[in-house]
Amino acid sequence: MVSLFILAPFAAALILNLLPKALTHRLAFWVAAGLALAQAALVAFHPLLFWSAYPDPLGPFFNLQFSLDGLSLVTLLSIAIVVLATLVAGRYTITEESKRFNFTNLVLITLMGMNAVAMTTDLFSLYVFLEVCAIALFILIALKKDKLALEGAFKYLILSAIATVLMLFSIALFLLLSGGVSFSVIYGALSGSGGGFLAKLAMGLFLCGLFIKAGLAPFHAWLPDAHSSAPSAASVLLSGMVTKIPGAYILMRLVTSVFPLNPQMQNLLMFVGVFSIIIGAQGAFYQHNFKRMLAYSSVSQVGYIVLALGCGTPLAFAGAAFHLFNDAISKTLLFVNACCLEKETGTVDMDKMGGLGQRMPITNFSCLVGAFSAAGLPPLAGFWSKFIIILALMQAGKPVYATVAILASILTLGYALVMQRKIFFGGLADGLQQAKEAGIGLVLLESALALVVIAVGIGFAFMYNNFMLPVGEIVF
Repeated sequence: MVSLFILAPFAAALILNLLPKALTHRLAFWVAAGLALAQAALVAFHPLLFWSAYPDPLGPFFNLQFSLDGLSLVTLLSIAIVVLATLVAGRYTITEESKRFNFTNLVLITLMGMNAVAMTTDLFSLYVFLEVCAIALFILIALKKDKLALEGAFKYLILSAIATVLMLFSIALFLLLSGGVSFSVIYGALSGSGGGFLAKLAMGLFLCGLFIKAGLAPFHAWLPDAHSSAPSAASVLLSGMVTKIPGAYILMRLVTSVFPLNPQMQNLLMFVGVFSIIIGAQGAFYQHNFKRMLAYSSVSQVGYIVLALGCGTPLAFAGAAFHLFNDAISKTLLFVNACCLEKETGTVDMDKMGGLGQRMPITNFSCLVGAFSAAGLPPLAGFWSKFIIILALMQAGKPVYATVAILASILTLGYALVMQRKIFFGGLADGLQQAKEAGIGLVLLESALALVVIAVGIGFAFMYNNFMLPVGEIVF
């Protein structure tokens, strides 16, 4: 049954391109949005025991094995919410009908790829589906077809190709070492190899490939350019989930199911995590372009997840999984705010805005909620996941890392306040006299996302008890 998470978006994209164009252009958004909404409902209201009661009848036909555990459910829920928000943002910001239809098709392909990555149990399939997402993302970044869009897409293509070579070479080494590419086979071989040179080389190459695709420092140079040049609706998907998959989910899956989390691995992850936190927060502070600022913020926030993984305790893993969800929602909200601002002002340069608080009060409030959650202010969702990560670091005897995480959150609050002042406070900037809320669809979307951030923060105990389940609980 879980293979429907993969087959449904693939079938939808295929059928939509076979039916008459006039019909599919009207149906595409509703079909894609319906699939994302159905996925969110299935994951949110059906526990793991539900999935174990209905074995997947399609899995044997595709010679693939899928798994679901608490981490998979959190990731699938995050994917569904981000994809739904992306579709709504695209519907109201992409005016040309053919481009909007192409955008919907690419989002469906990305949905299929991300769902597969969240459930697959072998390294080669994980790589293949990750590349499916990468190809769709390359086209999404270049969708505007102007100079900046093509430049941003080209940078992503080059770095993604380097990551591909590293990951394929790594998979070949794993196949040589273990005779297979399933998570369990590789884990068994690595556990028994005593951490030989080839094993360390294979793990290092695969991790470097993931760091590039996730935009973690020092491999983050492509990410701000991709965000600033891509359509704002594509940036919602890019920051909301696509970079979270390799930077958060896959790393969490690898260190819990594939790679032995030895002291060397822990030190590497914690160094990359804290380096990304610092570089991302510092880079965001000096940006004038709203989307570039959010891109650097994404680098910083994914760094918290990697830092928690390096900590290696069960509490740190729970904090990392919770922060994956929280940052996905808050970044989605902030990029939807960017869509609204760009639609009404024609720019994402914060120096050209100002005084929009009274003209766009809902956007102002929701942007404040997203930024304060990213900074970790209570009682919003981001506070709890950061609190858990910092608490785990202190309990593990890592006070220096915990201190850096706290100081970076203060820096995050600083650039969030600067952003609010530049965009929403002061006198109304020249040329913005006609600015208003960006339409009922986008207003409802940003309001709903802000309510999710607030509700998850207030209902933290329910979210933690029902979704932060142990990894590896059920396998099909």
